[in-house]
Amino acid sequence: MKYRIYLDNCCFNRPYDDQSYLVIRLESEAKLFVQKEILQGTFELVWSYMLDFENSVNPYENRKRAIAEWQHIAALDIDYSDEIVELGKKIISKGIKKKDALHIACAIQAKCDYFLTTDKKILNSRFEEIITINPLDFIKILEV
Repeated sequence: MKYRIYLDNCCFNRPYDDQSYLVIRLESEAKLFVQKEILQGTFELVWSYMLDFENSVNPYENRKRAIAEWQHIAALDIDYSDEIVELGKKIISKGIKKKDALHIACAIQAKCDYFLTTDKKILNSRFEEIITINPLDFIKILEV
């Protein structure tokens, strides 16, 4: 089975974080492994208008360009819709920030199997429609 996955903005940016922390370095390696598997066709990547929006305000041009390239690799690109906004409102009611809620709503709309993030607030929340998981934990369940 080919998993459909969504990487949120903090996940895409993890390799640019301070790698002197072991957990950050391991999460970065796991995220890079996932991207390699996407390129090999093992997983389907989903992109969204929210990733476009958040990446557009990235102050580092080299990072912005590198992340934006993944839109062209994605199997599916989710556009804004009223349905996503309504679902986002339900997710916000669970204590999730607006932008994060819209990312999750996009992933649910795309029928993703997994939502990869390094955001602790999201990881500590549960959603019926999708599994939220850290990239390191994701590769652990793959048994690679």
